[in-house]
Amino acid sequence: MKQINRYIDSVFYSQDDALEGVLNSIKETGMRPISVSPSTGKLLTLLVSMSGAKNVLEIGALGGYSGICLARGFNQAGHLTSLELVESYAELAYSNLTKAGFRDQVSYLTGPALESLEQLVGDKRQFDFFFIDADKENYGNYLEYCIRLAENGALIVCDNVLARGSVADENAEPGRHTEFMKKFNISVAEHPQLESVLIPIGDGLTISKIKK
Repeated sequence: MKQINRYIDSVFYSQDDALEGVLNSIKETGMRPISVSPSTGKLLTLLVSMSGAKNVLEIGALGGYSGICLARGFNQAGHLTSLELVESYAELAYSNLTKAGFRDQVSYLTGPALESLEQLVGDKRQFDFFFIDADKENYGNYLEYCIRLAENGALIVCDNVLARGSVADENAEPGRHTEFMKKFNISVAEHPQLESVLIPIGDGLTISKIKK
């Protein structure tokens, strides 16, 4: 899988100063280098653009790499709401989104994501695109909140669902997220309100369309 992803990135990714700047800022601040892969980021941009989404919710901002990719999908006609546990991470992400030209099109809610999601439900907010890339133990909870916050036909994209390939390889050394992701993938596949598929790009993405 790593070899395939290296090939995809080598062919379909070109030098991108804004995204390289995000990676450099993450390194300089000592944050974990766990942004989405270049091809995953490009796919996020394409999905937002092709779906026509204008109101995007991101769970897990880190340094803003995925945020830029999402915002590029709606360009100057949408808004990104991003949930981030760590305030300093949100500040870095906002700085990077500002440099990329999206200063007035992004807002951050900091603190535990479940609390922020409950706040959004209380505010009766609705979104037409969701990207989940945060603590894996809560993916199931995040998914249900996204469904509650979704417009009909909205897309939900979840990252790291292959858990470095361990969900599909019986001989692989299981990681601490392997069992969570196995259960989560089954729940997504069988969810009565979702039409879903798993794309083996990066560390795996599930893409779901909501049926209400």
